[in-house]
Amino acid sequence: MADIRRYPLVKHLRAGTSAHVIRYRRGKLVMSSRGAAFFFRPLATTVVEVPIDDREQTFLFTGRTADFQDVAVQGVVTFRVADPEVLASRVDFSIELDTGMHATSPMEQLTSIVTQYAQELVLDYLAHHQLRPTLQDGVVEIRDLLDHKLRAADQLAALGIEVVAVRIVAVRPTPEVEKALQTPVREGIQQISDQATFERRAAAVEKERAIAENELANEIELAKRREFLISQEGLNVRRQFEEQSAANRIDATGKAEVQRISAAAEAGWVTETEGAKAEAERNRIEIYRDLPAAVLYGLAARELAGNLPAIEHLTVGSDAFGPMLQRLVASGAEFLEA
Repeated sequence: MADIRRYPLVKHLRAGTSAHVIRYRRGKLVMSSRGAAFFFRPLATTVVEVPIDDREQTFLFTGRTADFQDVAVQGVVTFRVADPEVLASRVDFSIELDTGMHATSPMEQLTSIVTQYAQELVLDYLAHHQLRPTLQDGVVEIRDLLDHKLRAADQLAALGIEVVAVRIVAVRPTPEVEKALQTPVREGIQQISDQATFERRAAAVEKERAIAENELANEIELAKRREFLISQEGLNVRRQFEEQSAANRIDATGKAEVQRISAAAEAGWVTETEGAKAEAERNRIEIYRDLPAAVLYGLAARELAGNLPAIEHLTVGSDAFGPMLQRLVASGAEFLEA
């Protein structure tokens, strides 16, 4: 938009560096310059301002492929005005001399022309291609097609327009078709995920099996060691009993030997003692054998008297005392004679 200031009888216009200004006075071209600044009389002057900076026009086209599937193509066309005077002769870019604004909407008309050319090319491409190749290669092919065709378009060149760049953002089918196309891929991804899950579970089971086998091997090894310890303890206990039995046998043998020796000694002592007693008894008997009966009676009486309990009082009658006294005297006499 040009900057216009009022002065007495005249006005002053100053345009930006991105605008090409064409000045007409009484219908004749008097100036054509970029970023111009000048005084003019409003009653005799017409001013045209053409933007010459790069402009971007976004688009979203929906077309039908060769297999009758709707596809949306989204992109951006960047263009600029290469020949402002030619464009000004084809499109009205005149401005209001009071406000500096365009009297009409020339840029909308210009972008509409560019968009229509791009739409024609995109729809023609979609009509000659199947859905799947379009979705796979459409972004690159449509971009190259638009860039080549728009740059070489005689219609745009006749307007003084130059296409700078073309970008394709997306080529998409309808949501239903997109979902249908995604289903096999999702199923494949799900199968890969399931396979990975299965392999992970199989690996986990294999690890658990290895752990269980390791634990079982450890238990078997512990059982073998326990069995060896029990067997060793049994051998030790048996050896201890054998040693104890041997010690008991040795002790019993020693005690028996001691008892035998003691018994033999006691038997020898008893034999000797009894032999001596028997010998003494035999000698007594030999002595008593040759003694008279009266003497034997006296000795027996003495022996009997020595073994009888103490007698406090004894009463002997005359009938018994006389004969006994006679026998005693007689015995004493025989003893003395002997």
